[in-house]
Amino acid sequence: MSEKAELKLEGQSIELPVVVGTENEKGIDVSSLRAKTGYITLDNGYMNTGACSSAITFIDGEQGILRYRGIPIETLAEHSSFLETAHLLIEGKLPTAQELDLFTNRVRRHTMIHEDIKRFYDGFPRDAHPMAILASVVSSLSTFYQHEEGVRSEKEQFDLNTVRLLAKLPTIAAFAYKKSIGQPLMYPQNSMSYCENFLHMMFSTPAEHYEVDPVMAETLNLLLILHADHEQNCSTSTVRMVSSSKANLFAAITAGICALWGPRHGGANEEVIDMLEQMRTEGGGVKKYVDMAKDKNAKFKLMGFGHRVYKNFDPRAKIIKAACDKLLTKMKINDPLLDLAKELEEAALKDPYFIERKLYPNVDFYSGIIYKAMKIPTRAFTVMFALGRLPGWIAHAREFNEEPGNKINRPRQVYIGAPKSDYTPIEKRS
Repeated sequence: MSEKAELKLEGQSIELPVVVGTENEKGIDVSSLRAKTGYITLDNGYMNTGACSSAITFIDGEQGILRYRGIPIETLAEHSSFLETAHLLIEGKLPTAQELDLFTNRVRRHTMIHEDIKRFYDGFPRDAHPMAILASVVSSLSTFYQHEEGVRSEKEQFDLNTVRLLAKLPTIAAFAYKKSIGQPLMYPQNSMSYCENFLHMMFSTPAEHYEVDPVMAETLNLLLILHADHEQNCSTSTVRMVSSSKANLFAAITAGICALWGPRHGGANEEVIDMLEQMRTEGGGVKKYVDMAKDKNAKFKLMGFGHRVYKNFDPRAKIIKAACDKLLTKMKINDPLLDLAKELEEAALKDPYFIERKLYPNVDFYSGIIYKAMKIPTRAFTVMFALGRLPGWIAHAREFNEEPGNKINRPRQVYIGAPKSDYTPIEKRS
């Protein structure tokens, strides 16, 4: 007999089903609560609300566990490529060698964007934020592929647009960077790997070919894998919600990009660099800022430490720290900001205050350092996050679309405004 939860309300007892996941996660199904009682649940920030059942990603914040389709992130980081991980998330299984070749070649065939899209870049101000450009251009893709609506089956259309997005997002992102520095746009080179191609488009010029460092391409591949999905975060939930209206995939991904933009979400690694810049400008040594972070009255927060989900060490941070150390050693970079970051990391990891509260450096701290070392502009850090998160967004959109009996998302509210009021003509208003 399945377990039930009992709710006693206004003299009556209501039974609600208990749902148990494959990792023994438990939830109370309240979908019938309003119909039975007239009540709704109220959960500000959705801290205790499960919006869906999903087979894509599992997180155990207490144990520091992250798995894509059941496979530990540590295993994927060591053995997988970004496109293989994308296939795993979207298709639900690791590809065979033949399937991966087919998937990779399909992506390569779609890396170009329509020549008319290049004109959009002329309309943006030179200092336009790369995330604004990314969202605008991705949204425009639905106008370039609208003629195919009804020609293919819904699944075939979704699969083709999936490949288009995976292929074109690096091109769109690199073009945005080139626009910001006034350089000519560089076309993709499909003989290169996914990460090599992106770095080529970012840093090559017509006058000089950029030789991609293998360690840099390997590190970028790792970062994209680590960012590929993270369960029901703000942007992923946004993608699912927009998908629930039956909007096209480009619209749903655009919404995800916009949600990711904020400093509470994808912009966190940008804030890490801003914090380090502040520390360098104001001076006073690392200890000063560690002490300020512990002082509630100081109004200074160490960005890139701790995590809302993980109550232990972020498993991605363990992986990325090693990659960060390897990249900085290989590149022999002389950057006072990166030196300051390493000092801060060492000081915080030794401080009892941070150890007791498990405020360890998270993935945003290390990714910010790595992107800085790669010479990615700070304002483009969130774009890099979007490149990695794209497969997860697509996987969740697909999962929602294929869910039997899915419904448009329509949260409720508890109204706390004015009661019914009379209309006062304007001439009588004081």
